[in-house]
Amino acid sequence: MSGTFLGMPGNFPKNAEKAVQNSQLRFNLRKATHTIRGKRASVVAELPDWKELRAAAKAVKDETLRHLDRYLVQLEEAVTRAGGHVHWARDAAEANRIVTGLVQATGESEVVKVKSMATQEIGLNEALAEHGITAYETDLAELIVQLGDDFPSHILVPAIHRNRAEIREIFLERMPETPDGLSDEPAALAEAARLHLRERFLRSKVAISGANFMIAETGTLVVLESEGNGRMCLTLPETLISVVGIEKLLPSWRDLEIFLQLLPRSSTGERMNPYTSMWTGATEGQEFHLVLLDNGRTDVLADEVGRQALRCIRCSACLNVCPVYERTGGHAYGSVYPGPIGAILTPQLRGMGSELDASLPYASSLCGACFDVCPVAIDIPEVLVDLRAKAPHGAAERAGMRVAGWVLGDEARLAKAQRLASRVRGLVPRRLPGPLSAWTDTRDLPEIPEESFRDWWERHERP
Repeated sequence: MSGTFLGMPGNFPKNAEKAVQNSQLRFNLRKATHTIRGKRASVVAELPDWKELRAAAKAVKDETLRHLDRYLVQLEEAVTRAGGHVHWARDAAEANRIVTGLVQATGESEVVKVKSMATQEIGLNEALAEHGITAYETDLAELIVQLGDDFPSHILVPAIHRNRAEIREIFLERMPETPDGLSDEPAALAEAARLHLRERFLRSKVAISGANFMIAETGTLVVLESEGNGRMCLTLPETLISVVGIEKLLPSWRDLEIFLQLLPRSSTGERMNPYTSMWTGATEGQEFHLVLLDNGRTDVLADEVGRQALRCIRCSACLNVCPVYERTGGHAYGSVYPGPIGAILTPQLRGMGSELDASLPYASSLCGACFDVCPVAIDIPEVLVDLRAKAPHGAAERAGMRVAGWVLGDEARLAKAQRLASRVRGLVPRRLPGPLSAWTDTRDLPEIPEESFRDWWERHERP
């Protein structure tokens, strides 16, 4: 997996501390997430069998992951029969080499892209640029991020941290054909983006996409989107290259019906997404290449607790209800996968060797709202707690836990410790010193009572 966003500090607490000082960012995030959250709740309430759909989606995903090897081979055979070419990529470097080589073979130096988190994960745009190939994002939010030399901060709406006035300024500065009188009305901004992209669509010979789902029995890929840019990218170019994580598989067409009900409602709060594009192998003379990306996914699959993160269908519902994400935004996570799902997926894909990745499992209040809204029932709090146990811990913390275990492991020792703490309560500082200060940097030290509950019970209730 590619590295952290350039310019990011060393860990989530530092990133979050900076983000919460930005009042405009907090306002933008709160307004956007609450709007999407409300729409989602409304359309979900319309389905009397939502719980059953959720359970069915979980079962389908678990079945697929249990037999992933078999379904991947079935997919490869189906795509090949349909005239497509399948490539296997162990990691980001191999995937970037494959895609770069495929583009170079066409002789083109420009590509258009459908929004794809897998290509962001591997840093494909940067890898192509190193070989003189320019990648143009065509999703409106991704275009805003790209033109603003920015980073995505949301799975569904990458430019969620920007308001309309900021987007207008980006367009005026970075799109030469934009009229000076451009307003910040959504329709005007969308029209300016369409005019900018139209030329790209018509002249580009190569397109790169991801996929929301892959159907093993037929070799069909599925992309859901709202703007029509995906349809243009998938049909106009002469060469189509799709980079897809190996976990995006569904066994059959029948399974897809479940997810076409869950995904739009969970992501955009719509009953149905405006554009659903499906293609099987090479169609109408177009050359098609499928790059199946591992990049740490088989390692996640081997984890009995953490593998449930691979059920994720990238709907972003967990981000929109998370109190931590709402206040810090996506950049604080230092990954293309922000929010609760990013806090469990990123450290599993990248490992917890860096300070940032080791801090991500703590980027949560463990309130459980993310689990409640997840359409595939990923128990994110469970995985967070499991990852916290696996994260590296400092010497002072390990020593403190050993002492706490020794005290709590014996009733008499605990009673003595409580009485001692009550006697010296006036000497305990509000902020702990030395290595312990990190704990009180972000929370108040609880006040020690004059008398422990144990002693109070002895005096009042014990016969």
